[in-house]
Amino acid sequence: MTLNLAEADKILADHFAPWVLDLGLSVVELGDQRAVLRLPWSARLAREGGSLSGQALMAAADTATVIAVSAARGAFVPMTTVQQSTSFQRAVTDADVLVEAVLTKLGRRMAFADITMTAEGSQEIAARASTVYALLG
Repeated sequence: MTLNLAEADKILADHFAPWVLDLGLSVVELGDQRAVLRLPWSARLAREGGSLSGQALMAAADTATVIAVSAARGAFVPMTTVQQSTSFQRAVTDADVLVEAVLTKLGRRMAFADITMTAEGSQEIAARASTVYALLG
């Protein structure tokens, strides 16, 4: 029961804090067990030296997991992050980031995902994350 892109973008608008919405994330692709979000480049999200901040990437990975779980379940359900681990492999400068969350296990009460983040136009991974979510509804 995959969502369509408009439904997924509505989940973003309706269920995330204003500061997350300020990241400018948009859903660009959905599947039964995955979601791809775009994190647009912004100098406001850059740290000293001009690379995209790790905090922005981590928030994008966390958000992509919610959209992937929602796509797999066919609708948003209340959930909360239990664990997130992120490894940064290369800096992103002056490029949007594609954030792909793939569910590795979706149970009744827990969801697990692997997330890859790549600068648009690059095949090299900028960061990886893994998340665990508790499903509350």
